[in-house]
Amino acid sequence: MFSDILACCAEVVAGSAAWLGRGLSCVCAQRRENDARPSFDLTPAQEECLQRLQSRIDVAYDSSVPEHQEALRALWNAAFPEEELRGLISEQWKDMGWQGKDPSTDFRGGGFISLENLLFFAKNFPKSFQDLLRKQEGDRSVWEYPFAVAGVNITFMLIQMLDLESDNSVFNCTVKPRTLVGANFLKFLAENESAFDLLYCITFKLMDQQWLNMRASYMDFNTVMKSTRRQLEKELLELLEDITRLEDLPSYGLLTR
Repeated sequence: MFSDILACCAEVVAGSAAWLGRGLSCVCAQRRENDARPSFDLTPAQEECLQRLQSRIDVAYDSSVPEHQEALRALWNAAFPEEELRGLISEQWKDMGWQGKDPSTDFRGGGFISLENLLFFAKNFPKSFQDLLRKQEGDRSVWEYPFAVAGVNITFMLIQMLDLESDNSVFNCTVKPRTLVGANFLKFLAENESAFDLLYCITFKLMDQQWLNMRASYMDFNTVMKSTRRQLEKELLELLEDITRLEDLPSYGLLTR
């Protein structure tokens, strides 16, 4: 039954979409080659931080890499410290919201950074992480979004919204964002190299609030993601002159440690 819902709920959004989790589609704007980039120069600090972030984004999840294996085990231990993981391929992973017994199949849209984002969330905001994982807040739907796969979608959505993908065709090339919200984000990145990870946590919690406010069910996930993106862009654009840290965003107040 659940797999049938997954198969039928995918929807193309704004001209392009990434198909993640065999059903959840990510909200992303269609990129056009003739789109004008905001006119701005990167400071040396911004360029260095952006290059490091784009390098992280370029790393695909590889189940044969020991570092990736250890990160996946660390995520399990953070999520379910009371339960021993029986293996990196196990039916247990479904309890976290992966679509099958091998999480690596769900990382293809977000790469290794999507695992790093989940780990950052678990370590820095453990209460909010557990609340979302276990769906402990609010009047929940019978058909809830799968936690882990939703997290991968959020990583992908942020990369698209902030226009952070590098140009792999040019060696060691840092590509400036072509969106205003992406350009504004660099201010926070230069002050805090974990800004992308922090924004991920804010976005995940904001998405869940939107989900509850809309009394959403699984079929509404794409609509909820679009609403989340609009609210996030609004906060990043309209409040730019009034805030100096991501912690000053209104939605940051949703997080608890």
